[in-house]
Amino acid sequence: MKDTRAAPQDSSDTMPRMPGWITSARADAPEDVAFLSGAALSHLHLVAICLSLPHALWRERLALRAAEVCAGLAGRGERAPDLRDAVHLARPGDAPGPAGEIFRQWVRAVARPVSAAALHGALSGAERGQIAGWLAAGQGGGQGAPVARAAAVLEAVLADRPRDEAMALILADAALARALGWSHLVPLLAAGLGRHGLRRRGDALRLACYRGLVTAAGDAVREAADLTRRAGRLEAVAPKLRAKGAGEAVALFLARDALAPFALTAFMSDRAARRLCERLVGLGALRELTGRDSFRLYGV
Repeated sequence: MKDTRAAPQDSSDTMPRMPGWITSARADAPEDVAFLSGAALSHLHLVAICLSLPHALWRERLALRAAEVCAGLAGRGERAPDLRDAVHLARPGDAPGPAGEIFRQWVRAVARPVSAAALHGALSGAERGQIAGWLAAGQGGGQGAPVARAAAVLEAVLADRPRDEAMALILADAALARALGWSHLVPLLAAGLGRHGLRRRGDALRLACYRGLVTAAGDAVREAADLTRRAGRLEAVAPKLRAKGAGEAVALFLARDALAPFALTAFMSDRAARRLCERLVGLGALRELTGRDSFRLYGV
């Protein structure tokens, strides 16, 4: 995954849809659940290598969903809009609060290629050696068993940090990405497992991961299709923009879940940034995400 691209496809390719039989099948036998999980991940891989997909934006949008789940697991009541406010309205040096910190960890984790060093920079409260050790716990699952490796990492982290579900899920998704040959972490397990699945261990946890990934992969494919369509609209109107720095702004919007106008002031004035955002909303290329008259956030 150079941004999840392992084998480039022609940019004219359409986004492949997940076959209905994968997500609608009702399987009980472990081998059937494992088969459906493998089929879902195989299809997700085809989606993830599409050149038209805005990969960084896709990962960050999935990170928002994962962070919302993790905030709930931590007993927090913040929802996605609250997490966006905490992170995207923060100025350099601002503390985003406990729930915002969960989202910030996910954002950092998906931003760089998977490695113990990158994950150490993303996660709070874990040493680099600990992270490497937890990731190594997944090697017992074998090179041909990505979900088993992810489940082993999840179990190892929760054994040491039973109340740190966010860290465990980030590292499990990292192990899954490595096993699938992706360069970047794609948030999947948080959305698929939930509190009940995280309480399981051993074979029961692996089975929960298989089930959860069928659902999560289907959701990720739908998100990819939606973002690809929206990104195409933004790219189509970009040549009409004459504001200085408009190209840099478009590139940022294609990589970030949400931005406040002040995030664009490195290459344009605050007034110009606000006007550009409003123009892009008027052109149908961006959405205003808060519904407020002030402290607004914009995204694809």
